[in-house]
Amino acid sequence: MNFQQLRSVRETARRDFSLTEVANALFTSQPGVSRQIRELEDELGVVIFERNGKRLTGLTPPGKDILRIVEKLLVEAENLQQASAEFAAQDSGTLTVAVTHTQARYALPQVVQSFRNAFPGVRIALQQSAPEHIAEWVLSGRADIGIATEGLSAFPDLVSFPCYRWSHLVVAPEGHPIFSLRQPLRLDDLAEHPLITYDVGFTGRSHIDAAFVEAGLAPDIVLTAMDSDVIKQYVALGMGVGIVASMAFDHGRDKGMRAIEASHLFAPNVTRLAVRRGAYLRAYAYHFIERFAQGYTRADIERALQAEQ
Repeated sequence: MNFQQLRSVRETARRDFSLTEVANALFTSQPGVSRQIRELEDELGVVIFERNGKRLTGLTPPGKDILRIVEKLLVEAENLQQASAEFAAQDSGTLTVAVTHTQARYALPQVVQSFRNAFPGVRIALQQSAPEHIAEWVLSGRADIGIATEGLSAFPDLVSFPCYRWSHLVVAPEGHPIFSLRQPLRLDDLAEHPLITYDVGFTGRSHIDAAFVEAGLAPDIVLTAMDSDVIKQYVALGMGVGIVASMAFDHGRDKGMRAIEASHLFAPNVTRLAVRRGAYLRAYAYHFIERFAQGYTRADIERALQAEQ
């Protein structure tokens, strides 16, 4: 039994039994993955995966139990590496944070600056992507910490902490007709204009869609983007009215545009920070979490990490 065999089993379950995707994730070949799985099954004397010809289609009943043990073994192996690094060099290393663009651009700068002052020997790697990818990176160990608005609390193998609440704003160029409408702005008035907002899955987009569906409205969303700055750029060009995160608008910096409060139109959002359940975190990772998820102490975080699902 070796760790490559265990990783092959874990990744196969994570990637919907696609050996091509598993091979890409593990930087090996598809036949190599098949061989690792078959050798482990032969050694254990148990069939882990159901098959249809050469294609894997699911986990067998004993395979489900084995997968849980495999997950624990790999987490502990990674924890051992983290623990040895902690004692060998407590104030150096790399903290990898997977984060959405909006959080990286508007919510993290002060925390990152404070962190660098406290741990000048630690390099910070920000990986920006969609919430589902952020969760996957934290679960696989590619990132130590994940930060996003939507979805992180839906993964049972992640422990997530609410950090702060925020709402959306409606933005448009100065002089736009939307500013002459009676206030507070109504959802049906907003739906009369072409809209520019976030891609599905980003920065509270689900709350935007839910509000229109509940009101029986079909908005004309003409452009979407992951990046708040991109949305504001196209709003400034007059292509439509923007819906952006409140943190992404600055009255001094975003000259030529105005904003209308939209907290009464769309449900509030909660930015969450997530780490893998059972993970061993370096001391500087606890420091980062305490700064971003204020109100949580290291003891709180450790209890949450070790709690049973």
